[in-house]
Amino acid sequence: MADEPKEQQPPPVPTGDKPGGSPSSASVPPATPAGAAAPGAPPKPAAPAPPKPPVSLQTPLNNELVTRIRGKFGAALLEAVEDRKQAILTVERGQLAEMALYLRDEEKFNLLADLTAVDWPKREKRFDVVLNLYSFAKNERLRLKVRAADGEEVPSSVKTWPAANWLEREVFDMFGIVFSGHPDLKRILLPDEWQGYPLRKDYDILQQDTAWVRENLGIESGQ
Repeated sequence: MADEPKEQQPPPVPTGDKPGGSPSSASVPPATPAGAAAPGAPPKPAAPAPPKPPVSLQTPLNNELVTRIRGKFGAALLEAVEDRKQAILTVERGQLAEMALYLRDEEKFNLLADLTAVDWPKREKRFDVVLNLYSFAKNERLRLKVRAADGEEVPSSVKTWPAANWLEREVFDMFGIVFSGHPDLKRILLPDEWQGYPLRKDYDILQQDTAWVRENLGIESGQ
């Protein structure tokens, strides 16, 4: 009987290879995106943020009011600025009384809302005397300032705004600023014999007028 044809066997597969397949994904590491840090590498520090531009609270003021005042008083208007929508005029100390009268009668700032002071001890003109004005007719506010050195007198505004009487006495009491022309300039909060001015920056709160307290109250001040 003739030999029957032998069944053909598939060729042997080499050990470790898989027929008809691609290399195992476990044997090939995934591609790293461009620019990415290698696994395990420390993250790059973030770039510092650019510095913010400085905030300017004061800007020059040159409105119609300033133009009229410059036209009348000239160099006596030392500075005109706007700070957070507040108009601020700094004027010569000797021109304060005349400027106040003009602002009341011509510009209709008929209310003195407040009068106070600020101490800048390192500045030659160490005190700012500040008048806060209001116009009922125009519904506007205006801050008027003068600068004074220690011992320099500031013209009183009592004749223009009678409310300045008590306010100037308080500034005199707390800062020692003398208002020339005031009808009755004396202390209003502290005793007349009190030594020192409590709102000056060089007034040590731990060394108040202990002598007055001891003499008049018979106790130690407790400071």
